[in-house]
Amino acid sequence: MRFVHTSDWQVGKVFRFADDDTQSVLQDQRLEVIGRIGRLARDQGASAIVVAGDIYDHEIPVDRTLRQPIERMRQFPDLCWHLIAGNHDPNVPGGIWDRLHAIGLPDNVRAHLDGRPAAMDPHGTAWVIPGGLKRRHVATDPTAEMDSAETPPGVIRVGLAHGSVRDFGGDEAQNRIAIDRARRAGLSYLALGDWHGTQCIDDRTWYSGTPEIDGFDRGGDGGGHALVVDLAGPNARPEVTSHRVGRFVWHRDTATLTGTQDITALEHRLRNIDPQEAGRVLVWLSVRGALPLEGLQTYQDMLDALGSALRLLRVDGEPTLLADADDLDLFGTGAVRTAAAILSERAGQGDPAQRDIATAALRRLALMVHGQKGNTP
Repeated sequence: MRFVHTSDWQVGKVFRFADDDTQSVLQDQRLEVIGRIGRLARDQGASAIVVAGDIYDHEIPVDRTLRQPIERMRQFPDLCWHLIAGNHDPNVPGGIWDRLHAIGLPDNVRAHLDGRPAAMDPHGTAWVIPGGLKRRHVATDPTAEMDSAETPPGVIRVGLAHGSVRDFGGDEAQNRIAIDRARRAGLSYLALGDWHGTQCIDDRTWYSGTPEIDGFDRGGDGGGHALVVDLAGPNARPEVTSHRVGRFVWHRDTATLTGTQDITALEHRLRNIDPQEAGRVLVWLSVRGALPLEGLQTYQDMLDALGSALRLLRVDGEPTLLADADDLDLFGTGAVRTAAAILSERAGQGDPAQRDIATAALRRLALMVHGQKGNTP
């Protein structure tokens, strides 16, 4: 039996930090990745796809958002998609799943909402045992009934659930799944959703992660993949291979800038995250340091260029202005130069508020003296 394991599509997710254009593109790719998952299944010879919850990002999507992932799955009639409810889209009365039932699902899309085992393939060689959520948070283990779930003898038992087997750094007291559930329930494989990065818990227990990374804290933990699972038999060890299906690259970086060389190195680093297609890269950059007037202009020019090349460039902080001797010569001699020197000194030390005030004043003084904005940053 070969199938694809995916989860946490979270269709309809809102990216509030992005502008309208980027947000629209990110939302669109959460739908487009469904097609890439379907094509992966076909290419790998898989007949089924299990989706371990959180198909949607919130419980009350508009009708178009509700229908969109279903229509993407409809385009693969040769594949059977097995769905369960997660904590973002729990099976509550009058909720998403009742609305989908009223609309009607395609024959190749099956929503497992009652916890009863069901055949995954026409031959009945593998059965899915679902453990979806009926509320956003439950105090009990959503997989507990898998231990007693009845399936025909000799079949491959595939558990499908949404929750946490351990604390992944957040408030995970709810929806807690026994870490040894696969062994207890005699599962050939336990397909989990909730954690957004690919995680192997043991040989038979995996998180697939979200197929399209959805945040800067996800970039390094394996998000953006789907898992192809091979099971030669009920007791065979699963062979699991991870395949990249996500489009976007999310990257966090920090830089301390003290001169042109640092700026050049930073630009080179960011442009080479994906040198072939910078437009699929999102960067969150944290900056500190101090630059002379010319260096600040070079830095601003770099930001303008990268902001146009990358899908998103988010910048926290900025280098302070620390005028060097050449910069001070721009102010001539006398009182103006003395004032510039004092402001330059204050811009390089003291509390952040005073530095900002001194930096802004030095820039205004430079504009006043030279009269043309193009000569200064």
